[in-house]
Amino acid sequence: MPCYLIAIHHPDDYDPANAEDAAMHQAIDALNDAMVAAGVRIFVGGLQPARLAQSIRLDADGHPLLSRGPYLPTKEHVGGFWVIEVTHEADAMAWGTRAARACRAPVEVRAFN
Repeated sequence: MPCYLIAIHHPDDYDPANAEDAAMHQAIDALNDAMVAAGVRIFVGGLQPARLAQSIRLDADGHPLLSRGPYLPTKEHVGGFWVIEVTHEADAMAWGTRAARACRAPVEVRAFN
């Protein structure tokens, strides 16, 4: 059965303390419970803010160059994600729609190779 990534995107200045309330947490908990009950959820995880990321690039000689912050300077970052396993892409899109509603944020749905 195909697996899909459902990624939540947050703006660069996203602050959970200001953006998330009890109703949102309840909606996300309900979504997680529904995914488990349906047997589709493989893994779920929330991420720290992108400003706390550490990036590794290789120099011309293959040595690691470490830097603080996200790899790409963008206005939005992945804030969390689910990995689900469903029969059809339409099912993944339906779960993605539910995730966008629960998280009040844009969602990207992508199949694994």
